[in-house]
Amino acid sequence: MIAELQCVVLDCSDVRELSRFYLALLGGTVDRPDPRWSLDDGWSTLHTGSGLVLAFQRVEDHRPPRWPDPAHPQQFHLDLGVTDLDLAQEQVLGLGASLLDAGEGTRGWRIYADPAGHPFCLVRD
Repeated sequence: MIAELQCVVLDCSDVRELSRFYLALLGGTVDRPDPRWSLDDGWSTLHTGSGLVLAFQRVEDHRPPRWPDPAHPQQFHLDLGVTDLDLAQEQVLGLGASLLDAGEGTRGWRIYADPAGHPFCLVRD
């Protein structure tokens, strides 16, 4: 092993808005003191209960990805396990996500964008 994953960093225009979105989606603690990072107007973190850390970095003139447009690539995406796709969809849309692809038939996953435009999938466990 060469390295360990410390966090996943998402570029965005508003670090507080995006950290609150993922807090409501995943739970955890926003901006918990951590010696690895300093927290300020341009950087926020979410420490989840599972140990995963998401970080949010403010970028001037942030240009969100547009799925599936290769001129504006995804840059990354998260797969998030859920037991009830319909209920989870209702909840993430209520938090400000956008549905990008509902899938066809009995496919076990759907694609969304967070408020900053980053794609993520809800995948039935």
